[in-house]
Amino acid sequence: MSIKLRILGAAAGGGLPQWNCGCDNCNAAREGRIAPQTQSSVAVSGNGRDWAVLNASPDIRTQLAATPELHPTGLRELPLRSVLVTNGDIDHVAGLLVLRESQPFTLFATADIHGTLAANPVFDALRADCVTRTAVRLDQPFDLAPDLSATLFAVPGKVPLYLEGAEVETGLLGEQTVGVELRAGGRRAYYIPGCAHVPDWLATKLAGADLVMFDGTLWTDNEMIAAGLSQKTGQRMGHISISGPQGSMAQLARLNIAKKIFVHMNNSNPVLDPASPQTAIAQAQGWIIGRDGMEVSL
Repeated sequence: MSIKLRILGAAAGGGLPQWNCGCDNCNAAREGRIAPQTQSSVAVSGNGRDWAVLNASPDIRTQLAATPELHPTGLRELPLRSVLVTNGDIDHVAGLLVLRESQPFTLFATADIHGTLAANPVFDALRADCVTRTAVRLDQPFDLAPDLSATLFAVPGKVPLYLEGAEVETGLLGEQTVGVELRAGGRRAYYIPGCAHVPDWLATKLAGADLVMFDGTLWTDNEMIAAGLSQKTGQRMGHISISGPQGSMAQLARLNIAKKIFVHMNNSNPVLDPASPQTAIAQAQGWIIGRDGMEVSL
């Protein structure tokens, strides 16, 4: 047994190019100068036969079609055993509606996130006689798929945009934003596509891991403001920046992590361009920039 992962989608919400964006990266992707990327999702297996999908992005139909390991093995038989969502963001749950074709699988999430889904009747399209909705407690290991164990843990974040009120707390710790610890064959990997900051306890948890796939939404906190794309900082969106003394590169340095991969990059992030100086800086710090279709075996 070993952990096998495949990045289905490396970009944040909107993907690359985003349909309504004319930023440098989006135009470069349309013109074929850099590779397009679909929205945030990862497939994982503990034995190479049975698979789970972490976050169901709106692009999941295209992502599954591009992943032979997840193709049907019979008339209506799939190696997909489960789907796990790490928060209620649209780019992580909208793909559940694509998976409504009377296909059996287990849907794992915290009770909070299940409550968000249950409050919207459109998700009743996932028939109860096919899709088993299983609430997972934080810090309690469970079988995500055969030969693959997972544990959910709270990371600093916020509620989804569509649930925000007049005041928004961006460092909430609870069931609304979680990371995933994966274990198989003595290997330990982490998937954390959203995180507002790295407290000491989180750094300690990640130390010595075989793999960390981490929130790479923005290079700098004011990136989208400087580009004229938004009035929100990364912190306001609940995402830590890659660069700077409080950024993820600095906070996760010297933790003896064997492999570090950025995922969930916003279309404005210069690391989406392999030729950018920022990509070179991240790589010099031991980071890999996630790409659609990238495979990792531990």
